[in-house]
Amino acid sequence: MIDYNKLGLKVGLEIHQQLDTSTKLFCNCPTILSEEYKNTLERYLRPVFSETGEIDVAALFEWEKNKKYVYRIPQQATCLVECDEEPPHRMSEEALLIGLAMTLAFHGTPVDEVYVMRKVVIDGSNTSGFQRTSIVGLGGYVEDEDGKVSIQTIAIEEDAARKIEDTKDSVIYNLDRLGIPLIEISTGPDIHSPEQAKRVALKIGQMLRLTGRVKRGLGTIRQDLNISIIGGVKTEIKGVQELDLIPKLIEYEAMRQLKLLEIKDELIRRGATKENISSGYVVKDLTELFKETKSNVILRELKKGGKVYGIKVPHFKGIFGIELMPSRRFGTEVSDYVKVLAGLGGIFHIDELPNYGISQEEVNKVKDELNVKDDDGFILIVGEKSKLDIAVQVIKDRLLYALEGVPKETRGANEDGTTRFLRPQPGAARMYPETDIPPIRITEDLIKKAKEIIPPTPEEKLKSLINLGLSEELAKQVLNSPRLDSFDYFVKKYPKVPPVVIATTLENTIKSLKSQGGDPEAITDDVLESIFNALNSGKISKDSIPEILLKYSKERKEGENVNIDKIITIFSSLSEEELEKIVKETVETSKEEIIKKRDKAFNILMGKVMSKVRGRADGKRVADLIRRELERING
Repeated sequence: MIDYNKLGLKVGLEIHQQLDTSTKLFCNCPTILSEEYKNTLERYLRPVFSETGEIDVAALFEWEKNKKYVYRIPQQATCLVECDEEPPHRMSEEALLIGLAMTLAFHGTPVDEVYVMRKVVIDGSNTSGFQRTSIVGLGGYVEDEDGKVSIQTIAIEEDAARKIEDTKDSVIYNLDRLGIPLIEISTGPDIHSPEQAKRVALKIGQMLRLTGRVKRGLGTIRQDLNISIIGGVKTEIKGVQELDLIPKLIEYEAMRQLKLLEIKDELIRRGATKENISSGYVVKDLTELFKETKSNVILRELKKGGKVYGIKVPHFKGIFGIELMPSRRFGTEVSDYVKVLAGLGGIFHIDELPNYGISQEEVNKVKDELNVKDDDGFILIVGEKSKLDIAVQVIKDRLLYALEGVPKETRGANEDGTTRFLRPQPGAARMYPETDIPPIRITEDLIKKAKEIIPPTPEEKLKSLINLGLSEELAKQVLNSPRLDSFDYFVKKYPKVPPVVIATTLENTIKSLKSQGGDPEAITDDVLESIFNALNSGKISKDSIPEILLKYSKERKEGENVNIDKIITIFSSLSEEELEKIVKETVETSKEEIIKKRDKAFNILMGKVMSKVRGRADGKRVADLIRRELERING
């Protein structure tokens, strides 16, 4: 059990949520996604000097990849602004008002004037090479059971283009998402446990959903985490979409930083210094040694004309095999750097060999060639010579940094809660003023408009949910659910569907699919839209919803191409005549049984009829028809 207080854990959150505005942030295009396009444009992007004469390290890192960026241009959702062929328009007042309303909702202070800044981003996700962002609020806080968590800034910014494909030489983007307004809410480093981080992220997300002015569905909200412990550094983890993953990510990152600090201490104990590691860092071409190897990885690269380099690393024996987090060792960290910075996948180290077809005899020959002694380690890298030459320096830099402890970097979240190296952490050199957009003065009139759209408090929302007919327990489930905005949307759009049916479907039925062999993640808002639309128009009964969702999710889980409308047709409601006929036939064929067991007649018939019509008829209607038939017989 990790003692987070002893570790001095500090966590800050950055919540990014797409806003459901009528237009994009700096043009009049609608905020929709579209796959249809006729034209594309191509760009190469490069970093620029900041006002202080510096180039941002993260921008330089992306530029060195030398990739071509190809942009699809859907006519429905883009214009010349997204193509960076026309200056941006004035900022959307609708988006600005939502930012001001959230500032007031979190007890913050709106800025006097909104200035738009350019944030250098040259990974291709923005055609201009920068993202436009503007702070609209400062300060404020979120209430939590462990104490208030401060909010540092609330900003409104434009979302990035949507990545479609990433190849060796180019990246393909769709411009439909570029420019959709985002709200970014950044907390202070006041969170001190993984569970607290999840609670605070939930509360901020909940307040955003309560506005009724945010986009719904996967990919519309993401959380970035800033995590540090005593002796470590602030590490940024990007793109966390699942709330349940937050505690595990924090736990593993704290574990990783702690282990990296232990590695630092162990290297110092061994007498390692940057000087003796550098002087003993020996690189040799060992291609001839592996000509007859049985390692498929090495043979594959040799057939393509690749080479094998061996690298001697003083004091590192046993270090590469130290586990930093589940299934990821220090050797994995080094490998990540090599993959990202040198584009090289073939890397092996002393602590995992013999393995991967590399024999003990070959390991011994490597040790002899590199003169590996005592606590020395070695690394093998295989690939084309140009990449190997880059990898040699990348590996050396990362190993030398082990003497400092935790590197300052941006990491990506994996599905299992572990993380991987993405890029160096950006600095202040990436920001500079936007010259095409004048500042916006925050007037009393704007503040008055913003106050009108401040979301209700959770207590007020809970009361309104109960007034819709939900039990207190179900109302609390909906209130604390990531699907809260979906609930409000469906209740408003489908007035003939009881709110309790919508709530039960979202919070109970979908979750129960997993235990029945279905896949809850297959149930998107589009699927639910079709189901509630059918229920609203009387095509299906509410009792059919669990059956429809289970059949659909099972078939999706098995990889089948499923059409939800066809499944809905299978479970379409029986007509009154059809249902009466089934009830009468069941009564006739069960007469002897129900006469013998008169006291159980209703239950017997109910079970038999429902086995025939389940999902296609309302249970209450079936019960009424059975009682009528029993009265006729008994009468």
